[in-house]
Amino acid sequence: PPTGRMPEPDTRMDVGRWASASYRVRQPGPPDPPPGRRKRSFFSKFCRCCKCCTGTRDDTDWGPAPGEVPGSRPAQPVIRGEGGSPGAGGDSHAGEPALDLIWAPLWGPRGGCWGQQGGMLVVSGMDLMGQRSGANRRAHRTDEFEYDELIVRRGQPFDIRLQLRQPYDPELHRVCLELLIGPTPQVSKATHILVPVGAPLPGLGWSAEVTDSTDDSLSLRVSTAPTAVIGKYRFSVKTRSPAGEYQMPFDPRNEIYILFNPWCREDAVYLPHDDWLEEYVLNESGRIYYGTESQIGERTWNYGQFDKGILDACLYILDRRGMPHSGRVNSLDDNGVLVGNWTGDYSRGTNPSAWVGSVDILRQYHRTGYPVLYGQCWVFAGVVTSVLRCFGIATRTVTNYNSAHDTDVSLTMDIYFDENMKPLERLNADSVWNFHVWNDCWMTRPDLPSGYDGWQVVDATPQETSSGIFCCGPCSVEAIKNGLVYLKYDAPFIFAEVNSDNVYWQRQADGTYKIVYVEEKAIGHLISTKAVGSHERHDVTDIYKHPEGSEAERQAVETAARHGTKAHIYKNKEWGEDVSLSVETSEAITGQDVSIQVALSNRGSSSRSVSLSLHLAPMFYTGVTGSIFKQESRQVEIPPGGAQSVRMVVSYPEYQPHLVDQAALMLSISGKVAQTGQVLAKQHSFRLRTPDLTLTVLGPAVVGKETQVQVVFKNPLPQTLTGAVFHMEGSGVSSPKATNIGTIGGHQTISFRQTFVPLRAGRRQLVASLDSPQLSQVHGVVTVDVAPAAGGQPAPAHSSPAREAPARSSPARGSPARGSPARGSPSRQPNPRNSPARHREPGRAG
Repeated sequence: PPTGRMPEPDTRMDVGRWASASYRVRQPGPPDPPPGRRKRSFFSKFCRCCKCCTGTRDDTDWGPAPGEVPGSRPAQPVIRGEGGSPGAGGDSHAGEPALDLIWAPLWGPRGGCWGQQGGMLVVSGMDLMGQRSGANRRAHRTDEFEYDELIVRRGQPFDIRLQLRQPYDPELHRVCLELLIGPTPQVSKATHILVPVGAPLPGLGWSAEVTDSTDDSLSLRVSTAPTAVIGKYRFSVKTRSPAGEYQMPFDPRNEIYILFNPWCREDAVYLPHDDWLEEYVLNESGRIYYGTESQIGERTWNYGQFDKGILDACLYILDRRGMPHSGRVNSLDDNGVLVGNWTGDYSRGTNPSAWVGSVDILRQYHRTGYPVLYGQCWVFAGVVTSVLRCFGIATRTVTNYNSAHDTDVSLTMDIYFDENMKPLERLNADSVWNFHVWNDCWMTRPDLPSGYDGWQVVDATPQETSSGIFCCGPCSVEAIKNGLVYLKYDAPFIFAEVNSDNVYWQRQADGTYKIVYVEEKAIGHLISTKAVGSHERHDVTDIYKHPEGSEAERQAVETAARHGTKAHIYKNKEWGEDVSLSVETSEAITGQDVSIQVALSNRGSSSRSVSLSLHLAPMFYTGVTGSIFKQESRQVEIPPGGAQSVRMVVSYPEYQPHLVDQAALMLSISGKVAQTGQVLAKQHSFRLRTPDLTLTVLGPAVVGKETQVQVVFKNPLPQTLTGAVFHMEGSGVSSPKATNIGTIGGHQTISFRQTFVPLRAGRRQLVASLDSPQLSQVHGVVTVDVAPAAGGQPAPAHSSPAREAPARSSPARGSPARGSPARGSPSRQPNPRNSPARHREPGRAG
């Protein structure tokens, strides 16, 4: 069969993704002319007091002195012009004689000029007004962060107050704010910011103005640039006066967090819808959808982006250089946050289904520095939502049902059969996942033509590489909708996930392969996310693709396919049909029998005889199947314009020994119409539903006081559950570590209580899960209205410890922490955890 792969671009030339480390060829040119020397008056050669004697303001040259490293200031204040050598002064010139001794009579005490008024302007302290309930935090919508430091959003002003040892005189005193970020701050890279008070520097977007002054304080309003680097800034102040220059030491207590600002029109992440901002930036919990398109499951996920320690954990991820944000969440290239595992063996860590939120994962990663074991697609996506919302980027978690995994850039799902329509597993590398979860984030795309701003897809699940890295996106949703797969990044792979066709190939007698059927509406159904302002499911399929079967949708598919490795597929359409089939599954509950019905319809004017083969196998939600455990053959007669159905019943004892992660089964149907030779083929997956946990809050919840929640669960299976573990998490609450429940007998109902401590007032959600080797995907959620503490005091800091994860979840130093990308089969690889991306691997969760 045709195979191949589109050529990988040279990442060194990809300035859009690797702007900070891109490969650039320097063109030869004339050398820069030597800087000209300014002409100075005779007296200014012997006076180092910031040009005050000449009547000019020096608000442009606040940079470090020659040889000074920004940020390396000693713990004690730096004072220049205090009777030292000219090299210590602010206006000395290399190559000139030391004149302090010659002209000593000109200099008064503390290095100031005789006859000039006032001494040095000393900053004795500062108040950044970073209290959670303060005006700064409320105005910047950062008051929910469980931090006492100043957290602001770029492009928006905030107020601070400086404590002084003498009154501020605008005629004699100059003040400059200094902010640094990163290990090697540089003014040219906007990581070393100098902001003169009252004199904004053109083009930088930063400014500071005096709003009030007293005998011992100076109040300032500081405006940050809407393009400022986000992160934690070190902050200090410099002053100049007739007596010399004063530099305040950098103090960790004076650090400032600056985040993206989706409320600011000049910010690249600006979002003009207030209700969307409330949902996609400020909401700390959400719904993640899973299952199949006919059996949609949902679970609540605690994003917890404002919880104590999460902002620092997110910045720790950001500080890992050289990776786009989607690649930083998986561990394959740079020991990112999570190890992917789809093998079904989670003995060294946590079953991905047991996680109930991102908080424990991010805290553990920040605390240990090692990837957390384990994650699958919804866990990767939940963590990405937490990180990007924490930074201030509007982000949502999106589920795609019948999601294709294209391994050869053909932009089709290719399924190969032999002459007898038996699947050729060695050639069937593509797969269709029951569901796959990724993220939409909102931003402008100045690197693309106009019209592709807005929602962008990013996918942290390691599936295929992009420019040699396991990452995916950002890719414009509008580009995906129209099949413009040549627009960056990773549009071919994402388009195939939502809008490719299933192409069935049959081997011919001469060994070639012929297309016998194309299933045009099989991929990309019910693309779902949580609705804005409610817990309902919101279908966003219409922004990803035109209506199925419409001319615009077919045009998008064929446009994309022309850029794939099998561009000839749609040139000669020789297949046709008058018999169609569909599959329906009754409500399938774990522990009960399952009934499957196959319906056949004949649109022709003559009767049709169909030979059907039904094969049932266990299936990981990624489309990888196990061995067939039940099969049947049927002969069906269909009258002209009529219909017939075939029913298959599967008992619990038949399927129970074969169940894998997600408790899903795959029914493969193939058949042939005797009269016309038409080939019928379809794959239908369904999952077995699991029960919910019932959570009930006992008594009122008050900030800082212990509250109990009662948990009730009934085992739906006739067999005993062993090693059951209970997890609970919630934004704005401190909850206990994972609890070992032990064994739960067949059909037994258990009830127990757990304690949590609310840390923030308001409406909160507690999310819980129960996991055992015999049964997973058991979840529950309860909403809690938390009252403020008496006097409105926040909960004490010790109430929010960074919970320790079980020791097994953190590999020992030097032990392998890598997991498999989402492909692979244990029968084909001795160690599935280390399989390459395009080898099959069972149990890979989308």
